[in-house]
Amino acid sequence: MRNTRLVRTIAAGSTAVLAVGLMAACGKSEVVGSGSGDASGDKPASKTLTIPIASGWDEDKVVSHLWKYVLEQKGYTVKVPDMDIGVIFTGISNGKGSNIDVFFDTWLPTTHKKYWDKVSNKVEDLGVWYDQATLNIAVPTYMEDVNSIADLKGKAEELDGTITGIDPGAGLTEATKNSAMPKYGLDDFELQTSSTAAMLAALKKATDAKKPIVVTLWHPHWAYSAYPIKDLKDPKQALGGAEEVHTIARQGFSDDFPEVAKALSSFKLGDAELADLEKVVLQDHKEDPQAGIAAWVKDNQDVVNKMMP
Repeated sequence: MRNTRLVRTIAAGSTAVLAVGLMAACGKSEVVGSGSGDASGDKPASKTLTIPIASGWDEDKVVSHLWKYVLEQKGYTVKVPDMDIGVIFTGISNGKGSNIDVFFDTWLPTTHKKYWDKVSNKVEDLGVWYDQATLNIAVPTYMEDVNSIADLKGKAEELDGTITGIDPGAGLTEATKNSAMPKYGLDDFELQTSSTAAMLAALKKATDAKKPIVVTLWHPHWAYSAYPIKDLKDPKQALGGAEEVHTIARQGFSDDFPEVAKALSSFKLGDAELADLEKVVLQDHKEDPQAGIAAWVKDNQDVVNKMMP
């Protein structure tokens, strides 16, 4: 599924001790959120929020930056550090001692099931903001004889025996390796994992040269409008069906920030809006996400006005 810029804040009191201890254990020391509780855990310590971005997940990046913009217009300070998906789920499940306040990219029921099973009773589910997410295996449109995952069988030599994947810990990686490849008999292929950025670079290089390539990808993603690619049919539903993308928060968040929690619970984005947001932020302003957000907001003020009236 889907430049690491770690923004560091350190909360006061016992919250800081807990948060720093957690992040040190995860190898990411000092990436600390509000923890939102004071020493007694009764009141928010500040209007600072930490909303991590799952490394490589582009819809998470644009939506997190969009909410950073909206919340900062309301007087909040919002940190958006890049984090590994496993670290995010571990961190957000620690309640008032958490180093994370909100996470926008929990895919259910399939992609993040292994994490959700462990944390579902330790976090607040603020609802679904996007309900048409899918995991896919994709190829260039000029590979006309490959239209189903089943069509890959027997084509390992043409494709160097490689399916170009994303991060090793991604749910898409697990579904491809443990479900799609076995179910379609792709024993002659190896799933090459690295990062979303590396996968996209390989995809660009191949399509520029009109060479064959097979990649793991997902909807929503801006790559579908940037490159000549198509999803392969999955009649065995090896990658699962459509999924919902949930916003989750640490326990106690709704009590500490009721206005924000209410706004997040009402938040929705449609296909066209999300596709346009990704294009403006990740393609037109890829070096400066907040500049991209500002440009998008200028043309979509009606959407933003409804996010947090």
